[in-house]
Amino acid sequence: MSKIAGFFTELMRRYLPDPFVFAIALTLLTMVMAILLEGQPAPAVILSWGKGFWNLLAFTTQMAVILAMGYVLAAAPLTDRLLDRIVGAVHTPRGAVIVATLVGAIGSYLNWGFGLVIGGIIAKKLATKVRGVHYPLIIAAAYSGFTMYGLGLSASIPVLISTPGHPLEKSMGVVPLSETIFSLPMLLTSLVVLVTLPLLNAWLHPRNPADVVEIKPEASAADTAQGSGHSLGGDGTVAARLNHSRLLSLAIGLCGVGYAVLYFRAGGSLDLNLINFMILFLGVLLLGTPVNYVAKLNEGIKTISGIILQYPFYAGIMAIMAGSGLVDSISRVFVDIATPQTLPFWGLISSFVINFFAPSGGGHWVIQGPFMIDAAKAIGSSISQTSMSVMLGNAWNDLVQPFWILPALALSKLSLKDVMGYTVIMMFWVGLVYIGALLLWGAQIG
Repeated sequence: MSKIAGFFTELMRRYLPDPFVFAIALTLLTMVMAILLEGQPAPAVILSWGKGFWNLLAFTTQMAVILAMGYVLAAAPLTDRLLDRIVGAVHTPRGAVIVATLVGAIGSYLNWGFGLVIGGIIAKKLATKVRGVHYPLIIAAAYSGFTMYGLGLSASIPVLISTPGHPLEKSMGVVPLSETIFSLPMLLTSLVVLVTLPLLNAWLHPRNPADVVEIKPEASAADTAQGSGHSLGGDGTVAARLNHSRLLSLAIGLCGVGYAVLYFRAGGSLDLNLINFMILFLGVLLLGTPVNYVAKLNEGIKTISGIILQYPFYAGIMAIMAGSGLVDSISRVFVDIATPQTLPFWGLISSFVINFFAPSGGGHWVIQGPFMIDAAKAIGSSISQTSMSVMLGNAWNDLVQPFWILPALALSKLSLKDVMGYTVIMMFWVGLVYIGALLLWGAQIG
């Protein structure tokens, strides 16, 4: 296994560019495909790209907020102590890799945004406090748990299609969660991934101490630095007392918590905006004073530059894919050879390919979902299984999709080529699990 991991790590080191370069190359490739395969005029492709470039602006802001403010929440003294207690119970490098994977996976199962942040933070803590941990691997391991979001409570496609009034309701109806993420096959799949992925990741840890790359001191400095905030006001002044006022933080924090309680009592559902809202005000409460919150937020903001730069490029790619018909063409290649039993399998494969170009689950479904549902109805395949196949293809590809690895890289201060060799191996294993699950599930049809 060490030789396999070494092969892929070296392959990535030699040939994998920076995520921004990857986004540029993918943009140009999508343009060429739209022109050559779909016969789109070059000016029309450029127009689609430009018009769609800012389509993910709201989502980009949401991701930047959840990462920066999630960093603050995870760095708060209470959360920090809880994570330290978990870390304190771990004493071996392989044990650290297992714990990082589990925390990232369970966090992502509960909510994908929470999992992205908490996994990276505990991985850094483990790498700092457990001697001999291979830092690139433990960051990759924590990130690998993100694939569980496709089976979890915030899985975008199953949650969307279970909601009355969703965009495809006329063609497919409302599909309850009991037929998707809470069905027995998907619950068993979740269990298999949760048990086997941490063991695989621990197995990947280098056995030769000379091959271990430990965390650099500067990479963990942000975890130990405490923002004093004295620059925001001198001692004894009215300004200083306000800056360090626990009463102000308590008052506004309780207002935020009160809103969340009233929102849920009125029947509101959990979405990314509400998650960010709760993360913000819980952070304010846990940090204690306004000045402490601002100091920690300044640290967190340093992690979001890649997101702000690169997410608009993926929005442009998605616009080209939707406007040119490339999604239908890619899907049709697989659907034309499918049977009712194998359509979910081919849906998984086509979704994996399409996710390179449209990595946002909701946006992915908007452009691939209609074609896949029409195909399922035409050949008598299961709509719930077909929907889950698109979701799992999305979550499977995310293991090697720079779009989603960016937060982990920002938190860890590693480069893409440092971790991708490991996530490729994890991708192969998770793919086998998902393929097996969908083939067995699809065999029940008929």
